[in-house]
Amino acid sequence: MRITPFSTVWHWRRLTPLLLLAPTLVWAAEVNTSSIHYPTMLMGLLGGLALFLYGIDTLSNALKSIAGEKLRTVLAKLTSNRVTGALTGAGVTTVIQSSSVTTVLVIGFISAGIMSLTQAAGVIMGTSVGTTITAQIIAFKMTNTAFVLIAVGFLLQFLQLSPRLKQTGKMLFGLGLVFLGMNIMGDAMSPLRTYTPFVNAMTKINHPLFAIAISAIFTALVQSSSATAGVVIVLASQGLVSLDGGIALVMGANIGTCITALLAAIGKSAEAKQAALIHTLFNITGVLFWLPMIHLLSQWSIALSPIYPELTGVERQQAELPRQLANAYTLFSVLKTITLLPFINQFIWIVKKLIVKKPHKLSVEALKALPKYLSKELLITPDIAMDQAQLEIGRVGRRVCNMMNTLPPLTSKLATQQEQDTAVAALEKIDNLEQQVDILHEHILFYLGQLRKEPLSQAQSDRQIMLISVTDQLESIADLIEDTLVPIMDKSLHADIKISHEMQSTLDEIQDKVTHALLDSVNAVRRGDSKRAKQVLNTKRALNALLDKVLAHQAERLVEHHPNRLQLFSIEMEWTESLKRVFTVTKRIAKLHLREKET
Repeated sequence: MRITPFSTVWHWRRLTPLLLLAPTLVWAAEVNTSSIHYPTMLMGLLGGLALFLYGIDTLSNALKSIAGEKLRTVLAKLTSNRVTGALTGAGVTTVIQSSSVTTVLVIGFISAGIMSLTQAAGVIMGTSVGTTITAQIIAFKMTNTAFVLIAVGFLLQFLQLSPRLKQTGKMLFGLGLVFLGMNIMGDAMSPLRTYTPFVNAMTKINHPLFAIAISAIFTALVQSSSATAGVVIVLASQGLVSLDGGIALVMGANIGTCITALLAAIGKSAEAKQAALIHTLFNITGVLFWLPMIHLLSQWSIALSPIYPELTGVERQQAELPRQLANAYTLFSVLKTITLLPFINQFIWIVKKLIVKKPHKLSVEALKALPKYLSKELLITPDIAMDQAQLEIGRVGRRVCNMMNTLPPLTSKLATQQEQDTAVAALEKIDNLEQQVDILHEHILFYLGQLRKEPLSQAQSDRQIMLISVTDQLESIADLIEDTLVPIMDKSLHADIKISHEMQSTLDEIQDKVTHALLDSVNAVRRGDSKRAKQVLNTKRALNALLDKVLAHQAERLVEHHPNRLQLFSIEMEWTESLKRVFTVTKRIAKLHLREKET
């Protein structure tokens, strides 16, 4: 086991938690329960909150990275009906611990055309259940393990281990920071338990509407309902909020978390905006429906939670309230989903009336040139983003294959008028396809470049480079067809030459093998099919034999006394050399795929 050199791992971002911890160290030395020193208490509170939020973000990123390659499959396939969709939304959110991220991913899938609004609605309704797991973990009072989790997580990150173990270390490190931040916030606020002005002020939170408003604003700012729930449980652990007030606060978090989805839908398709609006209407309706029954939720959560009759007063409240609040949060989220899930079609009808899908003003040809699968919301999960880029590369590949399929066999002026007209029409189509390839190529490269804004593992970085290279190679093939093969074809149509039947047959066979190799190469990348990639490499021998046959035939034809034999020789050789170059680039794509699979 080898430790990575200090200089290569201690990036300035690694110092962030320590910098955030600095004010809390000052506070820890000065604060006491007999008096309140506002500056040090404020530093403790803000420092603890910063660590807590940083921990939530680190934990969520690590979980997304660990589960990223599975998320797209799960979300896209396990959403056939509203129930499985809700269960899928709950499961995915449980894994990545962010209902906002799940909703943003769903919006991205809708924008990319791989999920319908009906599928998305079910997933969105299940997200609020999954996000309650954080509150349950926090309420189990595992905060004493904070330093152990941080130490183990640190070691797993910086030892030379597998990428998955490193991400597990990052997850433990983030969870440790969550617990450490909670400890610091709790200790910072402990003097307020006996401070009469603050206690009187906190009684206002017992008014549900006020509590919901405050919580919604805070959640909108931090963009995490899990973070809000954690802060509320810290308040509860210090006896600073009642159970009814705490339930109102977590209800407000449900409304505040909608802001992220609404922001993500700006500038997106009508379906993406409709999904974001469903998320908002679902959460607001759920809160309004259960708001009059807060006291009932309190009673149910008390019945489900452990009690400590041996304790009294504030001590008992501190022991019982966090579990009661976590259970109330989970109970509210589950009941909200069960209550509103049968009305999923009504939600869809409402949002379709509010946000009408407008017809595209662009022409059909212009729409073909626009990316279909690239959505910037998916960049937060690099594995899914690269899956989407791979699908878009498949669209580029299909256009390049169409260019080769459209390319007519090498013909001449002496061909029939119908053959010449067909060839001219084909060349115009090729030009149109090449323009689409250029536009998609630019979009894909920009999209893959944006991935560098997110932390990538070595495997993800290698895959990103492979996809960039494949995109570039496909664009090179399109340029070869447009800039070399098409001009040769155009020249042959205006030349006074006659291609022999034997040569025509050999040239057609070469063109056919190159076209099939290109198709296999594109499908190898698009479908992850290594067998097809190997078939491309195995084509080399048969193709070389055909090229040798062309050379032999050319040698025989040169001795003839036909006046245009040199022009014919030049056109036929340029054609075969250009096809050979197309195959060389095609083979390079197949090798890139095989190399990526081996690593």
